[in-house]
Amino acid sequence: MAMTLTEFQSLADALRGEIRKVIAGQDALIDHLLIALFARGHCLLEGPPGTAKTLLAQCLSQVTTLDFGRVQFTPDLMPGDVLGVSLFNFQTNEFRLTRGPIFTDILLADEINRAPPKTQSALLQAMNEREVTIDDKTHPLGAEFFVIATQNPIEQHGTYPLPEAQLDRFLFKLVVDFPDRAAEIAILGRGTLRPVGEGAAPLAAVMTREALRQGHALVDAIRLDDSIVGYIVDLTRATRSDAELLHGVSTRAAAALAAAVRARAALDGRDYALPDDVQALFLPAMRHRIVLGPTAEIDGRSPDEVLTAILNRQDAPR
Repeated sequence: MAMTLTEFQSLADALRGEIRKVIAGQDALIDHLLIALFARGHCLLEGPPGTAKTLLAQCLSQVTTLDFGRVQFTPDLMPGDVLGVSLFNFQTNEFRLTRGPIFTDILLADEINRAPPKTQSALLQAMNEREVTIDDKTHPLGAEFFVIATQNPIEQHGTYPLPEAQLDRFLFKLVVDFPDRAAEIAILGRGTLRPVGEGAAPLAAVMTREALRQGHALVDAIRLDDSIVGYIVDLTRATRSDAELLHGVSTRAAAALAAAVRARAALDGRDYALPDDVQALFLPAMRHRIVLGPTAEIDGRSPDEVLTAILNRQDAPR
């Protein structure tokens, strides 16, 4: 039996409730992560060390029954360390695949910009096609494959900026900041900075693989009126002609935003999308896909400021 909107909302509330037992003061971040999960997207979390980026990914893995893998990206990490390698078995006289950590459901790519571009690109095919090629053989990944990558701000020492092709595979780039004073007091009072499983109370696995699949199907069925589709297209096209940008976003970006809009509507209990959904997700879905022009950089403009200006200039459907 198909999942109903009411059941979907109850599932999302249960996920939020469990994660909030550990993560305090980051409700919007949790919601965006759930939107990406149900929209079949991937998430890039950027923020300074100590802002619970890794802990959030661990919490999400614990509240589901999905498999979880983690790769700590370092300057000496090789593509084979992520994908796996084919080793020759002298007893059977044939090559045998030793699978890497990418063969999982939820993959935490921790500090992804610490590794060189060659290793970063090992994720490219997996994120886009949910399959990997090793020694000319293609190996499928699960339909639920979901990447949560964390990175430190690029001004930090020892980082390699992600290439544009890699960035375009992420549905969202979420900027993680320090929580407010009240949330920090709550964190210290609860002692929730300990890694999941190290003394902290375990979280309940409230979502099964089948529930996630039904959630995906429900989100796919959310209605996008022609006016909403047109609004998304007009906004993305506006990035391509904006004088402050070196180049705008692709059609893939528009399709990704549409998927996220459907998921946000479903999480809000609606079987239809609103302009508010588009406006709320435009910045996290686009900030990593645009390249500022020299004038914007000289003026000290941020990607979010340029995108907000585009959003304000574009009339929303009524």
